[in-house]
Formats: sequence, C-alpha cells, structure tokens
Amino acid sequence: MTPQSTNPWSDDALLRALEQAELPSLLVALCQLTGDTSLIDPALRPDIVPSAGAIPPQGGMTAEQQLKAREISFCALRRYRDNGFSVAAEPDQELLQRLMSFIAAEADDTYLPLLSHELNIPEGVSDPDWNLAELAPGRQFRVAVIGAGMSGVAAAFRLKQAGVDFVVFEKNPSVGGTWYENSYPGCRLDTHNFAYSYSFAQKRDWPYHYSQRDDIFGYFSSVAEKKGLLDSIRFETTVLSAAYRATDSLWALRYRTADGEVLEYFNAVISAVGQLNNPMIPDFVGANKFTGEAWHTAAWRHDVDLKGKRVAVIGAGASAFQVIPAIASEVDHLTVFQRNAPWMYPTPNYLEAIPLELSWLFDVIPFYARWFRFFQFWTAVEGRRRFVTVDPEWSKAGSVSAQNEHMRKNLTSYLEEQFAERPDLLTKVIPTYPPGAKRLLRDDGTWARTLKRPNVALETEAIAEFYEHGIRTADGVEHEVDVIIYGTGFTASDFLSSVSVTGVAGRDLHEYWADDARAYLGISIPGFPNLFCLYGPNTNLVVNGSIVLFSELAVNYVLDAISGLLRRDEAAIDCRQDIYDAYNRQIDEGNGLMAWGASEVSSWYKNKFGRVSQNWPFPLIDYWSATSSVDREAYDSVPLRVEREA
Repeated sequence: MTPQSTNPWSDDALLRALEQAELPSLLVALCQLTGDTSLIDPALRPDIVPSAGAIPPQGGMTAEQQLKAREISFCALRRYRDNGFSVAAEPDQELLQRLMSFIAAEADDTYLPLLSHELNIPEGVSDPDWNLAELAPGRQFRVAVIGAGMSGVAAAFRLKQAGVDFVVFEKNPSVGGTWYENSYPGCRLDTHNFAYSYSFAQKRDWPYHYSQRDDIFGYFSSVAEKKGLLDSIRFETTVLSAAYRATDSLWALRYRTADGEVLEYFNAVISAVGQLNNPMIPDFVGANKFTGEAWHTAAWRHDVDLKGKRVAVIGAGASAFQVIPAIASEVDHLTVFQRNAPWMYPTPNYLEAIPLELSWLFDVIPFYARWFRFFQFWTAVEGRRRFVTVDPEWSKAGSVSAQNEHMRKNLTSYLEEQFAERPDLLTKVIPTYPPGAKRLLRDDGTWARTLKRPNVALETEAIAEFYEHGIRTADGVEHEVDVIIYGTGFTASDFLSSVSVTGVAGRDLHEYWADDARAYLGISIPGFPNLFCLYGPNTNLVVNGSIVLFSELAVNYVLDAISGLLRRDEAAIDCRQDIYDAYNRQIDEGNGLMAWGASEVSSWYKNKFGRVSQNWPFPLIDYWSATSSVDREAYDSVPLRVEREA
C-alpha cells in the first residue's frame, strides 16, 4: 500500500494489497480477527515440507489455493472494514490450537506449549509466574548479567519482570553485542528478520526480509529502552573475574570502569557474553611485515576509504560473503582468498525490501505480523535437519546420506546455473564437503555476479606468507594489495575467555574446560554454583529454529532455577558431575550423526580438538522439553547460611 493512497481500505486497494500478502499466515490472522473459522478450511492449508532447496512461495500453496485464499481474505477484510474494525474476542484454547494447527498440522500435542510461546498468545504466556517480593519476602538476591547483547537483554527483561535485583555489565557503550560491534559493509541477517526477534517484543515494521545490521541493532536498542532496562546496564564496564565464595555462597565480581577496578558481590552470575564476539585472526607468517592497512570485519575501519585501492579479503564465510559484494564496485581490484567454498541456499528475496502493501497489512491487521512470524518459525522449526542427518550406511564421498546427496545435487545445480559461462570459476565454487558441514549461506545471485566482475579474482591457493606489499601464495605468486581484510570469523569455542572464573575450592573454569568447553543444557557447570550460561556450549542452531528462541528458553530455565532456590530457601544449586558427563556424551553422540560432526572440514562449529563444541544436534522440541523446568535431580543444593561474612 503506497503512502499516497487516498483510501487504503477501498476494494481496489485491498485487492492490490492481497497480491503481496503471505497467505497462510493471513488466513489464520483473519480467522482470529473475525472469528470466522471458514478461513482456515483444511483444503487451503499449505503443504509445508522443508526442501533441499528454496522454500516455495506461499508455503507451497497451489495456484488454485492461492486464488481461493485471496477471495475469502478479501471478503473477510471487507467485513472487518464495514463492521467498524471490530475485533473478535481472544481465542479460547480450542480455537488457538486450531489456528496453530492450520500452519503446523503435523505438530503433536508436545509442540503446542512451544508454539504458544512463540506466538505469545495469550499475551505474556511465558512471563514469570512469580515475584521475588511475594515469593521470598525480605530475601535479598542479586544477579549479575555479563553482556548486553541479544541474550543479556532477554535475561534483564525477565529478571525485571520477576522483581529480582540485577545489574548488567556491558563492555561496549551500547546494547546489541555482536550487532553493535559488527558494522562492516553488507552486514545483515541470514535468518528471516521476523524470526530473529523476541517472542515478548515482536516487531511488525521490518523494512527488509533479511534485515540490515542497523535495523537489528536498532531493534535491540529499542527493546532495551522500551522495557526500561537501560538504567540497569553499566556500559563501558569490563568484567575481569568472578570468584565463588563458599562461606556465604556469593560470587565476587571484579570489574573495571573508567574510574578503576571495583569488587561487588552477587548471589548468581549469568554469562551472556555470546559466541561470536572475539575475532579470530590467523597467525600468518610475516603478517607484521605488511605495510598497508589490515583489519578484521568485526572491527571495520570506517576511516579508511577503499575507493581505488587494491584489496584482499581472506575468507569466504558468512561475513566475507557479505562484505565482498558490498565493496567490489568501489575498489580498484579485489582478491578473494578462499580456503573452503560455501554452500548457498537460493534465496531470491535475500536483499529485497518488504513490499509496501505487505508492510501496510502488517500494520493495520491485528495479529498478522505475529502469525507471519509464526509461519516463518514453523517452516524452520526442524528446518532441513533431515537433510544433514548422517546415515551410517551411506558411503558416497561428499555427502552423509541419500537426502544430503539430494541436497548437494540441488545446491550444485544452482551453482552450475550461476556460473554456466565461467567454468574456470565453477570448479572453484563447488564445495567438496557435505552440505551442512559448514554454515550454509543465502544468495540471490549476487555472489556469482560479484566473482564474475573483471576487477575481482578468486584465489584458492593457500596463503604462504605476507610480505611488505601483500600476500604470497603457496605457488609463489605475489599478490600486491593496499588493504587486507580478515573475514576469518571468531574464536567461538573460547567461551568466557575474557573473564577469569573460579568456583568451589578454587576450581578454575578454564583449566577445568581445558579448551574444550561444555555445559549441562549449555547452561550449568559442576563446581560453579549459580553460574548460568546463555548461548553456551552446544546451543548454536544450524539448520533448524532460532537462536533467539534458544536464549529465551535458557533464560526461562534460569528464572525457574532462581525461583526454586527462593521457594526452598536455598542459597545455590550446583550441577552434578554425573549428569553433566552423561549429558555431554549424548551431545557428542548426537553431533557425530550430523553433517558438521561427521565431516572433517574445518569450521567454527568445532574447537581445536575437532569436537563440535558449538552446535545443538537434536530436534528443537528436545531443548524446549529439557529447559521447560529445572530437574532438581540434576543438581546438588547449597543450603542457605544465616550467618554471612561481612
């Protein structure tokens, strides 16, 4: 709907808007809006089956289904308009289940609480059902949250709802975490933006299908401000150490501000430092000899003008994949040093703005943006997981199962189409490893168009060393450049590396982990009572679900743990070693049966020992079930001491 429309609710305007509508979620939204259940006729239900390639438009609805859906949607919108925009009563549980099942028909009853959480229907369905002042009158309980990125903001919001005294420590001058730090050209989501948002703070006016960095950063900033969290965040404050004091079950946090170092005590510590926050720069021979400018994508030099310069980008992973097309037309010459070619999902609308007509519908139809978000969530809830699951009987090189091979053929066909006239490039851009073994990227054809530019060269020879004027490859060729950009990712497996952490009896967390970080549910570690991790070890999602959801579930789990302490008048809980060990054996076994665990290709999913320390290998519903409430049998309790040290 264009802003110039004189009557956006005219019949003609409605018909034009419906041409841009996402129909499956619109039918459900209109049913909730009007109470007319004929809108969710099973004959119109899309056959949402994740494919090895692009998800079909309208969830795979046939042309006949789409025509009928537009007709009945048009009639429903006219009735809504003509009846004075009156809204039906909130759906009861039976109708809500029917609405969800129209999109997620194959979901059994175990999924329904999860689906309700994602919809946030009824409003506040996942809010804490307790308040500290009422649950434990007179009890003091302070929580330190380290980090104000996506997970830290979620933790702060829920703690505030529960009336728990908390402080968030953030090293940067703003919230946002990785979305504050990464401002390189082309930076954007490769997850649909509606799905990359909190269930409790859903946004309907996203400008793009896959939002740019500024929009995502702005979203987290807005949530922190609107939820009243900013006064509880200490910006430009770096946590140096956290030490557990067994005498009174308190954590001593030492942190540094502009005024010096401070020591403060808390009953619990929540680590929300993330996984993608420490840039990884390989130790190339002769790197100190290079006389030009060099930086990592996560520390972009906006003060350096690339126009007319010879530039090298090292890497072809997610960040480099976005940077390279964004700067290719600006530089004099661009050399891309690629170690492993990326697999790409064909995503025609990857860089496109959401049509004005669709944005208008989101704005004026109650519940539509919410159900649209839900539709995106469900199409990815188990995503393409079956396509990257290992078949132990499969032996063909380059894939891990028949379905993975089918996926490989589809994605290869896409590359063959994109590079049909450039066989010299085609041999370089087809990966040799199974799809899913490394992060899958999204492409609308921009990658091929960029690599085929006359001022762009794709180099697959290994880097031997740097020299004064550039990079020398293993074949002896010298590549003269003025600027080197590291698109080499992050030290994702070095969890909490910037903080010294000691637990019971002086146990050092990093010595205990020995560069092989693990945690029960990605949250708890034996010997570290009331230390909780968000987006911790083995909670990264690859082909299914939303990492925002996983962080929300972990936060809810932590809140349940705190409420349990208060109810039982305990000081702390400590994860049992046997539970921790058994859980991590299951995680390792699960990851061994996924493409990223079975393949030997290098990736940020693995630590230096080759163990997958990042990824969650199971269905998303398993994490929902495991975190829905704290299993007290998994923890030892620490009694509350009446007398405390000063």
